[in-house]
Amino acid sequence: MAITTFPTIEKCASIGREEDIVVTDLDGTLLRGSSSFAYFALVAFDVGGVLRLLFLLLASPLAGILYYFISESAGIQVIVFITFVGMKVSDIESAARAVLPKYYLEDLHPESWRVFSSCGKRCVLTASPRILVEHFLKDYLGADIVLGTEIETYKSRATGFVRSPGVLVGKNKANALRRTFGEIQPEIGLGDRDTDIPFMTLCKEGYFVPSKPKVKAVTTNKLPKPIIFHDGRLIEKLTPLMSLFIIIWIPFGFLLAFLRICISILLPIPLQYYVFWVIGIRLTIKGTPPPSTTKSEDQSGVLFVCCHQTILDNIFLSAALNRSIPIVTYSSTSRFFEIFSSIKTIRLTQDRASNASMIKQLLKERNLIIFPEGSTNRGPFLLRFSSLFAELTDEIVPVAMENKMSMFYGSTTRGWKWMDAFFFLMNPRPTYEITFLKKLPHEFTCKSGKSSHEVASYIQKVIAETLSYECTTFTRKDKYTAFARNDGSIVKKT
Repeated sequence: MAITTFPTIEKCASIGREEDIVVTDLDGTLLRGSSSFAYFALVAFDVGGVLRLLFLLLASPLAGILYYFISESAGIQVIVFITFVGMKVSDIESAARAVLPKYYLEDLHPESWRVFSSCGKRCVLTASPRILVEHFLKDYLGADIVLGTEIETYKSRATGFVRSPGVLVGKNKANALRRTFGEIQPEIGLGDRDTDIPFMTLCKEGYFVPSKPKVKAVTTNKLPKPIIFHDGRLIEKLTPLMSLFIIIWIPFGFLLAFLRICISILLPIPLQYYVFWVIGIRLTIKGTPPPSTTKSEDQSGVLFVCCHQTILDNIFLSAALNRSIPIVTYSSTSRFFEIFSSIKTIRLTQDRASNASMIKQLLKERNLIIFPEGSTNRGPFLLRFSSLFAELTDEIVPVAMENKMSMFYGSTTRGWKWMDAFFFLMNPRPTYEITFLKKLPHEFTCKSGKSSHEVASYIQKVIAETLSYECTTFTRKDKYTAFARNDGSIVKKT
């Protein structure tokens, strides 16, 4: 029997399936792509670094030969071994929870999801290691049971080998299904290749998910669960060709990033804007920055209230203003830049009253930059703005900041924050777009009777509208708590 003897997925009814059990394969079925290389590569790079990715790429031809000409199971075992051997299990789990869901969701098959989501009980059978896919399938797609290849561990590290009965392909899938459901016969079985037939024949109905014609993935607005805080450094899903390009690029990119950082922090600020273009950094300025004027004794300095993209925000904002503006921050991750840069960093404490007093005093002397989110954020969401700044001055200029990258994200939650600058500047042509909005009108200030929370919410709203972002009530503390429990998907809307 060939898989094509089954009717196609389009012929599967999804109405009235609330009591039914669906059993589906993952790659090529629930996901559009039939290859899991990209997900192994993402974990290899995120956990093991560029050398691990290189070894995986070098091993992939051997794995491909084994997979297509000798044994599907043997090919997968090679990929599993190279990716996982020696890795901490906790690091694999962290990457699976914080990095992979974004890429899986971007590849969700619309027809398979239509059927899968309509059923009352959902089971996924996959050759992929369960440790990689279980969080995504259960927390994002509502799977009840995930049966995947189990990896061997020793003293909290992966050995690279798989546990008996081996990789979950062919008859192993059918046996796993029998062990799980016993005499119960699932209503629907979904697969995309001949090795899925053994488990599909155990179901009352079997449907084939063809690889052609290509279908578009489930659109963002129809995703079952949005992700706010995806993590990881790589923007695109990795193909072998893209992996090779990144491996070749990183040594040159790191040297380029180091050169760009040196120029950014050592050159006089009036020269930076022009030099950025020479070294391949685009700085786009929109709106009208407030002029540099001599401040009278009874006049407060201007407080630039900005959304927070990377730890380089203050450098690019000062370049856009053509003058050094001190920054007030909770962060201790930018000490490298403090040592050499002419931009002063003023540290806040956990004492709100002390912070308010200090900022008030500083505003009597100069203009300041503040990031009320308290943490970098990739968007298209904004964290809840702290209301502290709204109590201190009415001279507020909202600033919408957005950066654009092609290869590497310039912010992270896990890992070393000081590397954020290097990864952002390793992009071939990184871009910062800074939009100066109009100074806060008097009727939206605390002096007009508005509460500090109302002012903060208003500024968050106007910045979000400028960037086409969504406001949330998620705080900096919530963000790191979410990652501590490996849950970056909670959405709280204002």
